[in-house]
Amino acid sequence: MATILIVDDEKEMRELLRLYLEPEGFTCVEADDGEAGLAMLANAHIDLIILDIMMPKLDGYRFCMHVRERSQVPIIFLTARSDEWDRVYGLKIGADDYIVKPFSPNEVVARVYAVLRRTKSSAETPPKYEAGPIAVDEKARKVTVNRKPVVLTLKEFELLMLFLKHRGQVFTREQLLDRVWGIHYVGSTRTVDTHIKTLRIKLGEAGQLIQTVWGVGYKFDEKI
Repeated sequence: MATILIVDDEKEMRELLRLYLEPEGFTCVEADDGEAGLAMLANAHIDLIILDIMMPKLDGYRFCMHVRERSQVPIIFLTARSDEWDRVYGLKIGADDYIVKPFSPNEVVARVYAVLRRTKSSAETPPKYEAGPIAVDEKARKVTVNRKPVVLTLKEFELLMLFLKHRGQVFTREQLLDRVWGIHYVGSTRTVDTHIKTLRIKLGEAGQLIQTVWGVGYKFDEKI
């Protein structure tokens, strides 16, 4: 069965989750803050993470973003933060599910099974995207142009994936900031222009597929 990492600063919460998950055959390991959770993730095989948000040293949001820079391990937020903004933001930065405290332990177990089934199915047929000479393996975060590897930064990769998933759609700079950098980003929209410029350079001639829509923003057109 799967190994589940529980990252929560409340010992009683970790013990409660163990009480319901272990009889189902899951192996549970624990961390009481985000930094300890990252260390455990680096040194053990983890199949799924149950993650609190409000923790010392490294909160759940930052933990999730760190994980998504290197891994697609499923993440379920389990938190007292119930605002719609928190749920939307948690899912946007890479969580697979979001459960609000207080909760039914049996529902948590059911959600764990559901997320594991969904991610297992996805892993068996990893999403791949092609447009002209560009080919992307999203799960492996590998990009090639004319079968030659292209190294992108995290934000460049996320921009490219957004364009590939929404071909022909025009995005304003503000929309790109919200979707890629997050709604809390306080920098200038010039950041978008800078990243688009470097992404185009790295893609070579294929970079022309990312087109400027003057006075609006950018779109991805499959025809150069």
